[in-house]
Amino acid sequence: MTLTSPFSLCITAMTALALLGLPIGLSMICGSIFYLWMSGLDMGTAAEQFLNGMYFNYIILAVPLFILAAEIMNSGSMTERLLRFCNVLVGRFRGGLAQINIVQSIIFAGMSGSAIADAAGSGRMMQNMMTANNRYTPSYAAALTAVTSVIGPIIPPSIPMVIYALVSDASIGYLFIAGMAPGLLMASLLMVQVGWDARRKNFPVEPPVPLREIPRITWQALPTLMMPVILLGCIYSGVTTPTEAAALAAAYAVLVSVLFYRSLGWREGYAALLISAKTSASIGMMIGGALVFNYVVTIENIPNALSSLLQGWDLSPIQFLLLVNVILLVLGCLLEGTTILLIIVPVLIPTANALGIDLVHFGVVVVVNIMLGLVTPPYGLLLFIMANISGAPTKLIIRDSLPFLFWMVVCLGLITFFPEIVLWLPRQAGYGA
Repeated sequence: MTLTSPFSLCITAMTALALLGLPIGLSMICGSIFYLWMSGLDMGTAAEQFLNGMYFNYIILAVPLFILAAEIMNSGSMTERLLRFCNVLVGRFRGGLAQINIVQSIIFAGMSGSAIADAAGSGRMMQNMMTANNRYTPSYAAALTAVTSVIGPIIPPSIPMVIYALVSDASIGYLFIAGMAPGLLMASLLMVQVGWDARRKNFPVEPPVPLREIPRITWQALPTLMMPVILLGCIYSGVTTPTEAAALAAAYAVLVSVLFYRSLGWREGYAALLISAKTSASIGMMIGGALVFNYVVTIENIPNALSSLLQGWDLSPIQFLLLVNVILLVLGCLLEGTTILLIIVPVLIPTANALGIDLVHFGVVVVVNIMLGLVTPPYGLLLFIMANISGAPTKLIIRDSLPFLFWMVVCLGLITFFPEIVLWLPRQAGYGA
């Protein structure tokens, strides 16, 4: 492959268009069509790959449905009641509001599957609660909200895991189960850091919730708390597929918000649908562009060539996983997570297979890497979102997020070196039997 080969020119065209501001999905489509034209192939193949990939992959439907469920929760009062319940659990401890931020992310993770939805919804409320009356600095509250938001796509359900399953043919159900232990491990490490900060910085202690109020707050939050139970129960019992469970999540959020809480009107429902449609269209275009570009990559035999190259290095499975961690952590600082999942990861999967690495374990390692990219400078999408929400300078948010980022990297190292952390629960559910 030379600098003037069709594939090199395709990459150059994609990069140039992206730098000029064209969405990455459209950049991939245009670059791929340019490749087909330069290679003398039928340019209509691009449309064929796009349509076949989008309309015959039932799993893709789960993405907009999970996004819709999260938006409806944020538009109604489900998220607000969830925060009140979390306050009952950990609000009375020193630094309790910071601990609430982590606990609500664990619970909210079972409902949305999106880090951005978590940050934009419950994260915005947590920012306001933590900074009221100068309890916490805006930068610390924003940093904590950003890092806790990444727990959402690790604990099931998870939109990145749905996309990984699309490119790897790994089982979504077992991927979801495999994400539970790493997500809870990461949350525990973050809570340890918050506990340390609370004593060192003398964080405030919130007034304890009166005992007589606890049953009422729990009862009001119960419909919200039942959502992940119903959702995951339906998936793992075989009653529904993950895509059908996503539809069930959206329908359940509507029913609870309208009938039980009476907090979702026509205006709020329309706004939730509009935001979900825009977000889904953006992700859908990116997936479609990646499907077309992956066809180009397959024609060029890039995955097999890279697999042969890496096998020639005689890497052990652990060495390969460490190399993947480094590659994905670096790329996560520069690229959006869905782009990495759709373009980079399919190239790495053949080598993982050849080395005997379990694809469920590999998928969780990949997703954790990509989530770390959301809070890693200089790209750090969640850092920018929280800077916009909080008004705090980005450099201060980055400074306050570094201790949390250290523990997240520790968690990544543990699941890399000890696959049983990831695979124990799936095996209890019958994986590999």
